[in-house]
Amino acid sequence: MSTRARHPSVFEPTTLAFAIVFAVVGTIIGLELLTRIGISANTSIIAAITAIAVSRIPVALFSQFRDLQRQNLLQTVISAATFGGANGMLLPMGLLWLTGRIDLVPIMLLGALAGLVIDATLLYRLFDTKLFPATGLWPAGVATAECMIAGDQGGKRARLLGVGALAGVVGYPLGIPMDVVGVCWIGNIWALFMFGLGLLVRGYSGPVLQVDVNELFVPHGFMIGAGFVAIVQIAGEIRRSHKSGGPDRRVGGALFRAFSAFTIAAAIMAVLAGLMTEMSAPMFIGFVLFAAVAALVSELIVGIAAMHSGWFPAFATALIFLLIGMALGFPPLPLAFLIGFAASTGPAFADMGYDLKAGWILRGKGKDPDLEIAGRREQYAAELLGFGVAAIAVYFFHQSYFEADLFPPWDRVAATTIAAGASPSLAKALILWAIPGALIQWLGGPNRQLGVLFATGLLIFNPVAGWTAMVALAIRFYLTRRFGERAENPMYILAGGFIAGSAVTSFASATLKLK
Repeated sequence: MSTRARHPSVFEPTTLAFAIVFAVVGTIIGLELLTRIGISANTSIIAAITAIAVSRIPVALFSQFRDLQRQNLLQTVISAATFGGANGMLLPMGLLWLTGRIDLVPIMLLGALAGLVIDATLLYRLFDTKLFPATGLWPAGVATAECMIAGDQGGKRARLLGVGALAGVVGYPLGIPMDVVGVCWIGNIWALFMFGLGLLVRGYSGPVLQVDVNELFVPHGFMIGAGFVAIVQIAGEIRRSHKSGGPDRRVGGALFRAFSAFTIAAAIMAVLAGLMTEMSAPMFIGFVLFAAVAALVSELIVGIAAMHSGWFPAFATALIFLLIGMALGFPPLPLAFLIGFAASTGPAFADMGYDLKAGWILRGKGKDPDLEIAGRREQYAAELLGFGVAAIAVYFFHQSYFEADLFPPWDRVAATTIAAGASPSLAKALILWAIPGALIQWLGGPNRQLGVLFATGLLIFNPVAGWTAMVALAIRFYLTRRFGERAENPMYILAGGFIAGSAVTSFASATLKLK
């Protein structure tokens, strides 16, 4: 039997029909949560639970979804539609609406959709390379796969996962982010230590030092410096792969093609929006190239952070490029398109990474290369299907949200920042704080990503999560020293439960607030 025959297709009639229906529902849920509550759910896990629920309906039509590969495809479509529709498309469109250019909102939708497709295509080509290895953490992907395996197999594994999920549920109302515990039990200790340290510095710099690091642009400068060094390190890895003739030689080509695609998409978007009348010819060319750089670098930085920590500063990273664009002197309307285009890329890149990680685990962790390639290809098709359904839904629904003054909170922040303009001290502050960010990233090397993770923590105000990370790492250190390798597998499954339980409770809590 061929590999293609062994792996189901997302375009099988029954799978396709259910995928489209659930993608529409997922898109609406994503729009509601982002505009009314201001949050984004952990879509991979929520979509997995939906797929498991469908497989348990006692009707013959649903029996085919007991197959884990079909569940994974259904989960991937739902996840892509939910996250892509809300974070990838509606959010950039809302920014254009708030700037007063309602006539240009459809063009922003086209630009955002192009960004999402390029985003997904790049990760499809980079997943399971040294840059984004399948063996990387991708925490939500681990939790998603553990949920689906437990639902299929039951037994001790399911009980252990259930205990972890219960802890995640109980921890939520107590204010304990158990998803952070889960991440810290399976990720790189040094990277997550720096992430936790960044959270604590951001949380206590005000009360202890009477200094607001955010107002001083410290987190933004750190991320610029760390991000720059991370890109240099990526370039170094690509050069070494080419010299050694290893399997990762495709990385450089994939990045170049992605940059070219982003450049073409940005140019078409800018021409359709009439941005040539806003800038001189040299500035217009510079804008197109900078937009392409912003989109590519944003997704790489967000992807690195998501893979190592499960948290990704997508909107903060997009805001950084807005600040740089302001410092470079781009006019307000091009800035709105710039930030919308950049914001459309990173979140979907991270979310797809979780989906591919879950699929990789479910397919046997690469033991059957042909099956893995076929399965990943089908997941890529599922992502594109989810984006397509979401784009249609967002096109028809966006006006009703915006006319009701329902916008993602980040849109108001970005619109206010653009209206305020650049301050004289902005560029100086970004350059000043980029230096220590670059130094930390260089010292940690490309495998630990210390600078990027520390900057990620600085960009998030959540001191409780910082303390939780430190305690979780201490417990992990004790258990692994005390019990050795025997502790690793139970901790791994429990961690998946922590993340899943916390994600489901967060989603349920936000959904109840909509009523």
